[in-house]
Amino acid sequence: MPNRYSTIAACAFFVAVAISLPAQQPAHTPAPTHTTLDLTVVKPESVGFSSERLERLHALIQDEVDHQQLSGAITLLARHGKVVDFRTYGKRDLATGTPMTTDTIFRDYSMTKPVTGVAMMILYEEGKWLPSDPISKFIPEFAHLKVFNGVDASGKMILVDPDHTPTMRELMSHTAGFSYSWSGKGLVGKMYTDLNVQQSKNLQEMVDKIATIPLNYQPGKGWLYSMSMDIEGYIVEKLSGQSLPDFMRDHIFMPLDMKDAAFYVSADNRKRFATNYRYDDTQKQIVALPTENGIPTDYTAQPTMPSGGGGLVSTIEDYYRFASMLGNGGTLNGKRILAPSTVKLMSTNHVSEAVINGTNGQFGIGLSQMRPGFGYGYNVAVMFDPPEADLTDGKGTFFWDGAAGTWFWVDPTDDIVFVGMIQRMTSPDNHPLEYKTHAAVYQALVDPSK
Repeated sequence: MPNRYSTIAACAFFVAVAISLPAQQPAHTPAPTHTTLDLTVVKPESVGFSSERLERLHALIQDEVDHQQLSGAITLLARHGKVVDFRTYGKRDLATGTPMTTDTIFRDYSMTKPVTGVAMMILYEEGKWLPSDPISKFIPEFAHLKVFNGVDASGKMILVDPDHTPTMRELMSHTAGFSYSWSGKGLVGKMYTDLNVQQSKNLQEMVDKIATIPLNYQPGKGWLYSMSMDIEGYIVEKLSGQSLPDFMRDHIFMPLDMKDAAFYVSADNRKRFATNYRYDDTQKQIVALPTENGIPTDYTAQPTMPSGGGGLVSTIEDYYRFASMLGNGGTLNGKRILAPSTVKLMSTNHVSEAVINGTNGQFGIGLSQMRPGFGYGYNVAVMFDPPEADLTDGKGTFFWDGAAGTWFWVDPTDDIVFVGMIQRMTSPDNHPLEYKTHAAVYQALVDPSK
């Protein structure tokens, strides 16, 4: 079984950013005025959805459960701040037969990244950093990073100086040149593996190790899914004087009443923790990762290296609160986390046309490929021209997902928030399922004017 942090890396996800001028941006709609969260399910037709057509969403998820591709799932769909569909499917644990419940706790993996992004934007609002700042301003260990430039005749790495010092903008958008072990270029990725970067004892040790590894490319000239958001977590700690878990608790979780969001699952809550599964290609079905008496054995204590890239757990209600805050322009239930302009900055495409188009069209991961209309903001993907990107979402929709198949999106044009939770590690069907739910939701929105 992969360990916790290598699993986080496997969550692979996607897209690009550069320091040059961004591609054409969407015209953002004003932030919605509804700011009070209410989980009461209302009739879909009251906000323009068809109850009959939403059955296609239910059938899509249920079919995966029926064919033993998923143990269970939860989905939540809201429009104009009103929940129109909130449904559980299957089991939290197949061995014990425990049903999926709305208070089930899930591993968010890379859906941690947008939360870390919000933590960074809180500090941005406090004047602690600017997108143009060099990362080395906050991490002096990165002042002398080199860039990988191929290998010589003996197979030794050729290293050159960066064209410019990598910036916070590039850190927030996976374009600085960092990577994970699996995503890095050959020898660079091997250095991440050999140094056990993701298994570091703490964030300082992680930074010290990364400081010895060359960047995969010149800053801003490419995109690789990376440990950038783990580096952000270190910066949050330095700028705030708090640990990353404490900062998120005080500035995000408690104000938003995200009761179970944390970097570990307490003993009292472990029976609500969903069993994690992986797809077994031989058996053509899911198999459980280790549990003890039906209770998962991971996330038992506060980690000494809290991962801003993939360490959180939450319930679907927790994450819906977080996503609703972003959809509401930074506020929820009278608690303002960010200003609307800051949410706009975070969720606006910052990828240049050159990077989106790429020299080989291969920027991105899985189905989440950079292409006209599809880019990346700060810690979230952005659909800045959905029809151009062959998508039906509203203009400016932003989203992210995680290794075990959790996913969410916020559509500011149609005022939609969707959250889906499953626990199936890095299955080849995770990304198609996510995109199929986008299609299933928007085909059911028959009267967008409501």
